[in-house]
Amino acid sequence: MRILVIGGVAGGMSAAARARRLNEQAEIIVFEKGKYVSFANCGLPYHVGGEIEQDSYLLLHSPASLKAELDLDVRTEHEVISIDREAQSVLVATPDGTETFTYDALVLSPGADAIVPPIPGVDLPQVTHLRTVDEARELAARTADAKRAVVMGAGFIGLETAEAFRHRGLEVTLVELAPQVLPPLAPEMSALVEKELRSHGVDVRTGVAATGIREGGDDAAVTVTLGDGAEVPADIVVMSVGVRPNSALAGEAGLELTDRGAIVVDSLQRTSDPHIWAAGDAIAVRHGVTGQVGPVPLAGPANRQGRRAADSIMGRVDEAQPVLGTAIVRAFGLTAAMTGASPRMLDAAGIDYFVVHTHPGNHAGYFPGSQILHLMGVFSPEGKLLGAQAVGPDGADKRIDVLATALRAGFDVDDIAELELAYAPPFGSAKDPVNMLGFLAQNVLNGTTKVWRFQDLDWARENALLLDVRSEREYAMGHLPEAMNLPHTHIREYIEGVKQLAAGRPVRVLCASGVRSYYAHRVLAQHGLDSATLDGGMFTLVEAVPGLELATGAFQPAHA
Repeated sequence: MRILVIGGVAGGMSAAARARRLNEQAEIIVFEKGKYVSFANCGLPYHVGGEIEQDSYLLLHSPASLKAELDLDVRTEHEVISIDREAQSVLVATPDGTETFTYDALVLSPGADAIVPPIPGVDLPQVTHLRTVDEARELAARTADAKRAVVMGAGFIGLETAEAFRHRGLEVTLVELAPQVLPPLAPEMSALVEKELRSHGVDVRTGVAATGIREGGDDAAVTVTLGDGAEVPADIVVMSVGVRPNSALAGEAGLELTDRGAIVVDSLQRTSDPHIWAAGDAIAVRHGVTGQVGPVPLAGPANRQGRRAADSIMGRVDEAQPVLGTAIVRAFGLTAAMTGASPRMLDAAGIDYFVVHTHPGNHAGYFPGSQILHLMGVFSPEGKLLGAQAVGPDGADKRIDVLATALRAGFDVDDIAELELAYAPPFGSAKDPVNMLGFLAQNVLNGTTKVWRFQDLDWARENALLLDVRSEREYAMGHLPEAMNLPHTHIREYIEGVKQLAAGRPVRVLCASGVRSYYAHRVLAQHGLDSATLDGGMFTLVEAVPGLELATGAFQPAHA
C-alpha cells in the first residue's frame, strides 16, 4: 500500500505517523512545499518576542529524524500541483522538475492561507505575515532596528504578535475591523482583554480597517492609512486578518467543497472521493453546539483529524465528534479562554439560551495571591451547558478545560454544580468557580434567583428602584447616579424603608460581582418585593456598557 500525504505540520504529519504505527509495510510519502515539515506554528509569536530564544526549538522533526524514527519518506520543497483521481496519481513539482506518483490512499492537509486585504501597499517589503518559521525568524531579526509596528487583526495571532513586539520594546498599534478585540469573545469579556492591552502600551484601534499602506512618513518605513482617516507610521506591518481554506487543489480535482471553499469530509475524514481523505485547517467540521459547518483552524482538532484519517485508511472506525472550538490566548498578564458557543453564535443559529457571569477568586481568598477570575457560562433554557468563557490572570485555563469536558459530556447545571474538583488553598476553593457557575445557573433555572442584566439597564433606570448594596466606600468611589445605597448587611434593618422607597416599583439590586446583591435579593424577595440581582454585578456592567458614566461622592443612604 502506498499512502501519499500532501502537507505536513499538524494534520498531515499526524496522519503519516499514525499510519506507520498501524502498518509497518506501507510506503508512506509526505510532500511539503515549504522547507520545514514539522514545526510548532503556535510558537512562532513567542520566538518573535524572544521567549523562545532559538528558532531551532520550533523545529520538531526533520525529514531525517522522521525517516529514522518512523521510516517516513518526507520530501520538503515538493509541491503537489494536480490530482488525477481516475489514475489515482498526483503531479509533483520538485526541485528537479515534475514527477508523477500513484497512490492507494491520499491524505490532503494543505492548511489555510492568510487573507490578504485588497488594499494598496500590501506587497511592500515591510508588510508580512506570521505563519512560517522563516517569517518568525525574519520578524525577530527586524525588531532589533524597528521602533514601531502595526498589527492588522486582533484575533489570537494578532494579540500574540502585538505582545511579542511590546516585549521587544516596539511601539505597537493593533487594528481590528470588528468593534472589539478577540471577536470570538463576548463583548464584556473582550473589554477586559482590551484594557490589559492598553495598560501595556498597545494602541488599540477597533471598528476600523486599513485602507492603504505607503512608503515613508514621520520618520518611519511606511505609513498605514486607516478608514477613519488616521495615519499610523510603522517600520513593520503584520497582517493577521484571518485565514481561508487552501482548497484550490481539491477544488480543481473536483472534490466537494462548501460554499466558502472548505473541503467536505465525512465522520471518518473521507472526502467525496473514496480514495482521498482530508484533515486540518482546510476542511469543514460541524460545531458541536450550533451544528453549523465550516473550518475551525485549531491545532488540536487538526491532529486528531490526521490520526482519524490514518485509522480510516487502515479500516478502523473512529468517527469524529463535532468540534467545540476550545481555544486560549495570553495577553500580557491575562489569559482568555473559551469553549462551545458564544451568545453571538447562538443568536446567529437561532438557539435560545441564558447567560450567567461570576467573578470568583482563582483560589481560596485567604491564601496569598488570590486574583479575580471572570467566568461566563451559556446555558440552554433547560439548563444544558452550551458554552463558557473565562478571563483572568490565573486559573482560566483549567476552568475552561473542565467546562470543555463537561460540554463534550453533555452536562447540565446540576452536573456542573456537583463536579468534584481538586481543592487546596493554593489551587482553588471548596466551592470551585466551576461549581459556583453551576450553582448560579441552578438558582436562575429553579427561580431561587431572579436576575436582571446589563441589557436591562435603561429599563431599570426608568422603572425600578436601583439599590446598590456595596459598602459606603465602594459606592462613593463610583456608582450609577440613580442608585440608592444600602449595604447588604443593613437590608433587614431597613426593609420597611426600602418598601417605602420602592413605592410599588420593582427593586433592582446590584453590587460589585453579584454575590452581595444575591444575598440582598433573597431577603427582599422573601419580604414580598419584586426584586432581582444584577448578573455579574458592576464588574460585568462597566465592561458591557461602553462609556457608562458613574457618579462619585458622598454616601446617600436609601433610608434617609
